[in-house]
Amino acid sequence: MHTSVESLFDALWQDYIAITPSAHSVHQLLATDDEDIINDHVAFRTFNHAKINLDKLAAHFLALGYEAKGDYDFESKKLTAKHFEHPNTQYPKVFISELRVHELSDTAIDIIDRLVASIDEDAATRTDFLYSGTHWRVSAEDYRILLSESEYAAWMAAWGFRANHFTVSVNQLQSGLSLAQVNQKLKDNGFKLNTSGGEIKGGEDVFLAQSSTMADRQRVEFSDETLEIPSCFYEFAQRYTLPNGKLYQGFVAASADKIFESTNAS
Repeated sequence: MHTSVESLFDALWQDYIAITPSAHSVHQLLATDDEDIINDHVAFRTFNHAKINLDKLAAHFLALGYEAKGDYDFESKKLTAKHFEHPNTQYPKVFISELRVHELSDTAIDIIDRLVASIDEDAATRTDFLYSGTHWRVSAEDYRILLSESEYAAWMAAWGFRANHFTVSVNQLQSGLSLAQVNQKLKDNGFKLNTSGGEIKGGEDVFLAQSSTMADRQRVEFSDETLEIPSCFYEFAQRYTLPNGKLYQGFVAASADKIFESTNAS
């Protein structure tokens, strides 16, 4: 386990930007000379297999003082998710989802079972597990089979364990831009936004508005051929004040459902 929140997120960030170079460009676009971009949350994906399930990923954050806060179900995507927060609100929230593999076809289950079988039993306890990538070789053919059923499963097969996205906290941009203004600036500079469910998912009525870029595309060497496929994306979150005067810290399942589609291949 990492000994500090900072060291873990720094390692995750370095792994993320290696396959998401557009994140650098977004930083240059949004950050002023004297500010860092503050992360609202970082998201992770996994399968619901015992040795690598959501709880195994969460253990790394719980050990650093994070606490479980919210539970989510994405029925159509066959996902279960939780979010975690640190008592120090300067640290990003963490959103972890897992695919309910048993709800897929037998063919897809067999492929995923083979991938998971390649992982050492204690792999999830290692310090670098959260950014360890794939622990297997997978064919482009199997990737395509998974893609036809679950984009999430295909992404996991290709990329393995790493941050699926980081998220700019729009509330903490010193420029004072709104999410709509951030989106316009991104589009003006050639970034493609996820328009599933609208460019802005949610809004003040649910106390959270979110948008995201479409994932970068990177070449992946599968066992039988090399394909250029979506890697990771960058999200943007604007949070609103609850009736009790506190800023909403949770997530909105209907919006997150559409954010998942930022890694869609089409």
